Amino acid sequence: MARYIALFLGLSTCLALIYLVHSLRFHLLFLSAHQIDFIRHLVPQFSGLHSRTFRSNTALIKSYEGSRKSFKKHIVAVGDLHGDLANARRVLQFSGVVDDEFNWSRNVDYFVQTGDIIDRGDDTIALFLWMERLRAQAIGNSSTMLSNLGNHEWMNMIGDWRYVYPTEIKTFGSIEARQRMLSSGRIGRAWAQNYTTTTRLPLHPSIGPPNTQYPPKDFQFAKESGDELEHHLSLYRNHKVEPMSHAAISFVHGGLAEDYENLTPFPTKINKLSKSLMRKLQYRKKQPTPHPPGTYPGWPESATMEEINMYYTNGPLWYRGWAQLDEATACKKVDNVLARTGTRRMIMGHTPDFHNIVARCKGKIIIIDTGISHAYGGVLSALSIDYELHPVGEDSEQRWVEREIVKAVYAERKEVLVADEREIIGDFQVS
Repeated sequence: MARYIALFLGLSTCLALIYLVHSLRFHLLFLSAHQIDFIRHLVPQFSGLHSRTFRSNTALIKSYEGSRKSFKKHIVAVGDLHGDLANARRVLQFSGVVDDEFNWSRNVDYFVQTGDIIDRGDDTIALFLWMERLRAQAIGNSSTMLSNLGNHEWMNMIGDWRYVYPTEIKTFGSIEARQRMLSSGRIGRAWAQNYTTTTRLPLHPSIGPPNTQYPPKDFQFAKESGDELEHHLSLYRNHKVEPMSHAAISFVHGGLAEDYENLTPFPTKINKLSKSLMRKLQYRKKQPTPHPPGTYPGWPESATMEEINMYYTNGPLWYRGWAQLDEATACKKVDNVLARTGTRRMIMGHTPDFHNIVARCKGKIIIIDTGISHAYGGVLSALSIDYELHPVGEDSEQRWVEREIVKAVYAERKEVLVADEREIIGDFQVS
């Protein structure tokens, strides 16, 4: 009898669990993406719920028999490194950018670093020389490395050395040698030639190479046609008109403020101001005594207000609004910036979260500074972006399935932040 009772109780428990699982699956259909992500984090076995469309389109992709070719791109981005070569090597290694000997791995199409390599650590020279070696190796492997200047690179150009360690100065030999290296020397030349303040990275070649500007140079908007922002918003929201107009990502150190006056054309305007101001700082007749111990150097007399405003709190180097605004306000404002810059998400460093990469507003805002340097002791992290464009249906229909999967990559785990998919129509064949 006891055996039958135990069997009955066991079957009852199993049936109850099955009911709960199916009930939960039903209710999950009505949850928001953030709620699903939360439950998926707690209960990993339900991750398949978020990928029903992926599964159905996978069958569509596999059944394609035409002559068009799929396109894939793998991007890795890393935030603030602040003078820590050892941790930088660890991050680039576990994210697949470099191999076991810290050379370019050939596993990445684009590697983006969002600035603040300098300050708070002693490895300035080693880090910048390594970055330039990787850049050359990337070119040799038909890949691309994109580098942004952070507010700390700019502070050092100005002569604001408040976060420079005395031990780091010794690695240069002297204050004067450090000034030469950062102005006309090897690091300064690398900044001038290979670094920008902002980056627009198209996800597909049909849009153009990195830093292709938006709106395009031939764009003309007639005021009688209505509001220009609404025009860009309509392209951003309605992919049936120009499916690839906003298939790009912005990278910047601080952030792109909605009311920053030189936001567009993006990134051309900001980078033009950046290049001009950098030259004025690097080629002053005499580099000022750094602060401290000297007084704050200020700006060259020839610097314009547009150039100076680029560096202030609302500019792309210092702006923290996307990290600090409440969720509702940030999500209300972000579409205007994405629409105007021809992008679908913005990625930035500068404002650290020492525990994880932060994704806001369904991944439209991603903040990748996690305090990698030992000066902060934060978690080591990188951002991975996989973009795919697959032909489906008949070739005459020109149908494609576009996928973008964004992951936070940590030393021991990966976390999906965004998994977007859509069907678009157009001639996007890559020769």
